[in-house]
Amino acid sequence: MTVHFLTPDGMMQPTPYHHVAVATGTRHVHVSGQVARLADGTPVATGDLAGQVAQALRNTARGLAGAGATFNDVVRLTFYVTRWAPEKISDLMTGIDAVAGQVGLPMPMPPASLIGVEHLFEPDVLVEIEATAILD
Repeated sequence: MTVHFLTPDGMMQPTPYHHVAVATGTRHVHVSGQVARLADGTPVATGDLAGQVAQALRNTARGLAGAGATFNDVVRLTFYVTRWAPEKISDLMTGIDAVAGQVGLPMPMPPASLIGVEHLFEPDVLVEIEATAILD
């Protein structure tokens, strides 16, 4: 699979992600929203957005690997963050930076959206991350 990332002239910069991904391939991989839980359901980093982002990205990497993909195959990331406020961006980026090298997340990231939500499926869950990848 080939993914080409770009940010055309005139699009907002700087951002920690590319604005556009162009991919060729035939197999789509959709990783459902991943949260800061261990395989047995144990919560990780309760009350810590950076810690939850890091664990959710680890879980996303596991989901991708299960389908034979990596973050290099990802064409879209979506972050859902509870009670979003602009001052939370530092914690979000700290969590990303903490594991990007470990999980193979390229920086800048693939195109990404950050969506503020009131709450997620459990009260302790602060972030949920979805990924879409394309493979040959």
